[in-house]
Amino acid sequence: MKRTQTAEEREREAKKLRLLEELEDTWLPYLTPKDDEFYQQWQLKYPKLVLREAGGVPEQLHREVQDAFGALHKHGCLFRDLVRVQGKDVLTPVSRILIGNPGCTYKYLNTRLFTVPWPVRGSAVHYHEAEIAAACQAFLKLNEYLRIETIQTWEELVAKDRANIDVVPVCIGPDFPRVGLGAFDGQDEVDIRNRSAYNVTLLNFMDPQKMPYLKEEPYFGMGKMAVSWHHDENLVDRSAVAVYSYSCDDDLNATHQHCVLAGLPPRFSSTHRVAECSTGTLDYILQRCQLALQNVRDGAGSGDISLKSLEPAVLKQGEEIHNEVEFEWLRQFWFQGNRYSKCTDWWCQPMAQLEEMWRKMEDVTNAVLREVRREGVPTGVRNETLTAILGPLSTRQSLRREWHARCQCRTARTLPADQRPECRPYWEQDDPAMPLPFDLTDLVAELRGLLLEAKPEKERKA
Repeated sequence: MKRTQTAEEREREAKKLRLLEELEDTWLPYLTPKDDEFYQQWQLKYPKLVLREAGGVPEQLHREVQDAFGALHKHGCLFRDLVRVQGKDVLTPVSRILIGNPGCTYKYLNTRLFTVPWPVRGSAVHYHEAEIAAACQAFLKLNEYLRIETIQTWEELVAKDRANIDVVPVCIGPDFPRVGLGAFDGQDEVDIRNRSAYNVTLLNFMDPQKMPYLKEEPYFGMGKMAVSWHHDENLVDRSAVAVYSYSCDDDLNATHQHCVLAGLPPRFSSTHRVAECSTGTLDYILQRCQLALQNVRDGAGSGDISLKSLEPAVLKQGEEIHNEVEFEWLRQFWFQGNRYSKCTDWWCQPMAQLEEMWRKMEDVTNAVLREVRREGVPTGVRNETLTAILGPLSTRQSLRREWHARCQCRTARTLPADQRPECRPYWEQDDPAMPLPFDLTDLVAELRGLLLEAKPEKERKA
């Protein structure tokens, strides 16, 4: 669906602008490990930031993961994402790929990334190259290693927090609070494991020497940024993030923003996350589609289908699910071109299934419209039906126009053919295979007219 900024996000943007105005040509001070206060501030403000030396990771795992980075890069599996920022479509500076549990997705900046599945037990994944298969296996192995490390670290931190152990002997006043670990609701072991159950990793690659478009860090004068200041989206609340990097950058996403400085040498990172997937898995959207299609009478084929219920709440739910599968799944997937075919064909069958179910929902909408237009329908019934469906149909028309424009934007046209956005589903207005037009402008206007006619004369005049 179309995403609007929250009040918190708007306030954050306003604060950034005010800060930049106040700074003018000066820079804010910042600490480095060379400063005496650096480790003190680490303990006070970043108690959950834990760095592990590379030597502490098994050498064999190092080799497998770094070979995996190289293999994915060699086979062209990392892509710059075309994301939506403040109403504009822009390419991310860094190249990325999402690897994780089969059927999982991760959404940020109005872009839903679909996992290249790692080979978890019980899954059947066909990879296009043996090296890609080995790479996904390596990141699954790294994921398990980092999951166990994170659990152990959580347990250590909780134990210290409970014992009120503070290795920095300073006085902490009300204006300088220590950041705590957060409540665990008395179920420490369960909560720790849930917060550490990484289900995806977002891999990043950057070569700063080949990225002349990078922007300067605006507040501290730290140099070029590969990723500007931000909070990560779509994470389970207070979950951990584990980062494997040649120059590691971790974050405290709930309370602190972070940026990624470009540096000089090319580098990879693997950022393991607990993605909030309550509405972001294949199983979820398939269940939603099945719920919407439960209203189709058994035995109804294509064409003039019949519906079990014409209750306004049922019709509205069906149309909202219709929008969800079209704009959160089908159009999101095809907006990224054919990039996923570089690695695996895993998503081909699910997307075909979703498109088939979506096509049947077009027939459902058509059946509802036939009922609305039918002569002899009581005014009150027609009014309730129109009220239920007009909102979702208006949203559908608006979002179709927006996604069609995004697919044709200037930035999209600069991408290689296999990465270029595809406006799908799409059909011409006179396509006999489709029950309804792609452009719903006239239809929405007709329904608004019918709704107006259905209202009492006093309300129409008002």
